Amino acid sequence: MTKVKICGLRRAEDALLAAHLGAAALGFVFWPGSPRCIDPYRARPIVRILPPFVTTVGVFVDQPVEFVLGVAGLLNLGAIQLHGTEDLQPYRRTSYRLIKAVPVDLAFDPARLDLVPAAVTVLLDAQDPVKRGGTGRTIDWSCAAAASRARQVILSGGLGADNVREAAERVRPYAIDVSSGVESSPGVKDPDKLRAFFAALGAERAGSLNPEP
Repeated sequence: MTKVKICGLRRAEDALLAAHLGAAALGFVFWPGSPRCIDPYRARPIVRILPPFVTTVGVFVDQPVEFVLGVAGLLNLGAIQLHGTEDLQPYRRTSYRLIKAVPVDLAFDPARLDLVPAAVTVLLDAQDPVKRGGTGRTIDWSCAAAASRARQVILSGGLGADNVREAAERVRPYAIDVSSGVESSPGVKDPDKLRAFFAALGAERAGSLNPEP
């Protein structure tokens, strides 16, 4: 079953609902240029109440290595996601798992992914040099599928309950990443959209628990 990462979280209730519905990973954006940015000290109490088997991911864009590693240590992050033009080498000397965002534009060539070390997970997202992520725009799924055949990829960009099943079937990614597609406003997740998203993937858990949104 395709794994799901819910990104751009700012509220504890959203994080807990996403985890209950089956999210394998939860993303917190620490780049000030994003409307979903959260202060690390505000994120810490959210991270502390998450279930033990949910991976926490910190998202950064061209920020100093010392800051990134400091936040990762403060929150005991499970992975670091780099969304800019960072040099990966300093991070490969650490114990953190790495995710590298690769923009998919009209000139995208899956062979470019050979430049990303095999131990680094690739996230495919829409090209936007300003917003970086959370644009709500889909990418070329044919290019993404070609990339997915070559290595494990995370598919992002313009996904929601209306198209995520088709995207998963066509691309066959290792995981799906969604942010704006399950929001009522930047950083505020919509409980109904979250439930519909997981239901569309067939990943919503059945059970007796029914948390309040």
